[in-house]
Amino acid sequence: MNIIWLGHGSFRIEVGDQVLLIDPWLNGNPMMEGHDKDAAIAGATHILVTHGHGDHTADVVEISGKTSAPVSGMVELAKHLHGLGATAGHAFNKGGTITLGNVAVTLVPASHSSTMQVGDIPRYMGMETGFILRGDGKTLYFSGDTSIMADMDWIGDYYKPDIGILSAGGYYTMDMAGVAYAAKRYFDFKTLIPCHYRTFPALEQSAEGLIRALPDVDVIEPQVMAAITV
Repeated sequence: MNIIWLGHGSFRIEVGDQVLLIDPWLNGNPMMEGHDKDAAIAGATHILVTHGHGDHTADVVEISGKTSAPVSGMVELAKHLHGLGATAGHAFNKGGTITLGNVAVTLVPASHSSTMQVGDIPRYMGMETGFILRGDGKTLYFSGDTSIMADMDWIGDYYKPDIGILSAGGYYTMDMAGVAYAAKRYFDFKTLIPCHYRTFPALEQSAEGLIRALPDVDVIEPQVMAAITV
């Protein structure tokens, strides 16, 4: 499994026979300045979306059009994006599992909010979510934008993810201290990758505190467009 950060909360995950883009936000993403955006989406087989905010969905329809990659996520959000022209994938719901090639993707809860701007009005897009990805003999928990939540208890116990990608920047989501607490209390990660940080001054700029707090976990600070192989 190759995990490639596209900055902020956006990822390219190469797993099994799939190239999954999760919340791909490239245009206007400060972390992607100077990087090859075409390479970031090349060969994409599917797009997954966690919630409706523009820093996660603004480019989804365009990228789906360029790559023909279907878009899947929470039923209300996915159907709205399909209606805007994205290639139709799965419009499913929390607890549901879809099979993409030899990769299983399960929709799990997050604790955040989810709207998209429709004209001048923010419209509700169903509940915010995260994903469990299973492939290449690995189980990955992708938290999406979230605070610490009690649901992490059963997510950790039931799915037993060995890899975590958790929002960690604070202000809009958990901060590094919150991620450290959640990782210790709810999970037994072998590898942990923080995200949704460094993008803007309001967010945390370093994961050093997280690294110090979890000496028994391989905490990896991702670099944009650099593959992390797990």
